[in-house]
Amino acid sequence: HMPLQSGSNRILAQMRRSYRTDRYLGIIERVREAIPHSQITTDIIVGFPGESEEDFQATLDLCTEARFSAAYTYQYSKRPGTPAATMPDQVAPEVVGERYTRLHALQEAISLSVNKESIGRTMQVLVTEHEGRRDAERARMSGRTEDFRLAHFSFDIENIARPGDVVTVKIADAAPHFLSGEGGEVRRTRGGDA
Repeated sequence: HMPLQSGSNRILAQMRRSYRTDRYLGIIERVREAIPHSQITTDIIVGFPGESEEDFQATLDLCTEARFSAAYTYQYSKRPGTPAATMPDQVAPEVVGERYTRLHALQEAISLSVNKESIGRTMQVLVTEHEGRRDAERARMSGRTEDFRLAHFSFDIENIARPGDVVTVKIADAAPHFLSGEGGEVRRTRGGDA
């Protein structure tokens, strides 16, 4: 997880962040060279005081370039006592909302594209107790992949994994927020024993 906050160097300076976009993208590049299948998530704030359409477009452009597997996106809101609360050029709430919607739509498309790249791969999934709200009705289990993405999978009734166990899952489908596939070998763990 690498918080970005904004793709605009001007806004990053206003936020008093110590990095700029070139350094940020350089770190992502080095991570992906060292760990080719790594997945990177981020945090983004939309509508920080003084954010122009050009600044916002820089954020969209950086998201497209970085290809985050997920982004935790937030609409800026004034927090009493913070320097940003008294800054001039507060962005109108309707502009913030419209930008947030655009960012959300872009990131959904990127997340889906990134997740589709995993179709056909076999991944190790750590079974969790409660992840998917529809697990029972769909006769599936859920867990987290080794790169922390949510994965739903079918299971063998004769060899049910327990929370804490690791299941080998062949990824067959993807959505913006999860992967799905067919469960296979179950590796019993001390976590599952507990």
